[in-house]
Amino acid sequence: MSEHHLRIAPTGTPRATILFVPPLFDEANRSRRTLVLAMRALAAQGFTALLPDLPGQNESLIPLEQVDLASWQGALADVAAPVDGPLIIAALRGGALIDHHAKAAARWRLAPVGGASLLRTLMRARVAADREAGLTSSLDSLQAKAATAPLLLAGNRLSPAMIAQLGSAECQPVAPLRTVTLGSGADAIAGTPLWLRAEPGEDAAMAAAIAADITAWSTTCGIS
Repeated sequence: MSEHHLRIAPTGTPRATILFVPPLFDEANRSRRTLVLAMRALAAQGFTALLPDLPGQNESLIPLEQVDLASWQGALADVAAPVDGPLIIAALRGGALIDHHAKAAARWRLAPVGGASLLRTLMRARVAADREAGLTSSLDSLQAKAATAPLLLAGNRLSPAMIAQLGSAECQPVAPLRTVTLGSGADAIAGTPLWLRAEPGEDAAMAAAIAADITAWSTTCGIS
């Protein structure tokens, strides 16, 4: 993948590389600052951290309506392929829908979500925006339009292929895998659901918790 990616490296030889897969669509913007903090914390622990732009997102020159989930899965695999040494893929939310094609020594997922749930959220936001603009739409009418033409959802112009694939996409089983949620307990980290905020923000404590949990998982997997 020839897209831009952020890389934060440690001093000296890295213990392993952590490839972050951000949440999808507008959720990515709300979470990015916290992910960058987590990347810096991981670099301080001796890891190289990567955060790629997916085609059609952020600085990409490819129009979003020209891509779909399958192309994102392939693009992520292309990022992972040339990485030297052990690789852990760390996916958040909808990023877990596209992390399974890439080769990795281990995977880590935070609050993974199915494609149908993401799609419903996007469509409900469109219905609400239409209502405020004095227009009439519904989930059914939007779904019908999306079958034949790109559809604008929360600022994202999505192709019929993207919408169809989202509607049926589920996180695929992989191993070894650690899945964590937000909260308390052995399989949770403390933090706030940044992807639900109206504006981008950051949670330094959550970033530190992400880095610590990934570091511990790396050790459990015998990677470092």
